[in-house]
Amino acid sequence: MMDTPQAVAAFAALGQEHRLNIVRALVTAGPDGLAAGSLGSEVGVSGTNLSFHVKELCRTGLIQSRREGRSIIYSAAYPALSGLIEFLMRDCCQGRSEVCTPAVTALAACCTPAGEATHA
Repeated sequence: MMDTPQAVAAFAALGQEHRLNIVRALVTAGPDGLAAGSLGSEVGVSGTNLSFHVKELCRTGLIQSRREGRSIIYSAAYPALSGLIEFLMRDCCQGRSEVCTPAVTALAACCTPAGEATHA
């Protein structure tokens, strides 16, 4: 479970436009991730700047890297991202489900495999 100092560090890292775009691109790419060059092109960041930004995102645990041959592949760290969402929503509704329902519905919709309908 994510604690307050971890959440603060994660939000600080995401508080920069390129880093937020990097995380969003990696979430969209899925578990296979993206090679550094492709990721840089995707978010419009040079290799040097990309290295600077992914270092901070890796430090906070929001993304991870692995080497495949001569390439470095970056991917979203889904457990950490889920922990951050849980941290935000942990005490959200205080017994009033209408407060959390829009967020839960949005997450359920994005997690439904193509061709399947959600049943609310």
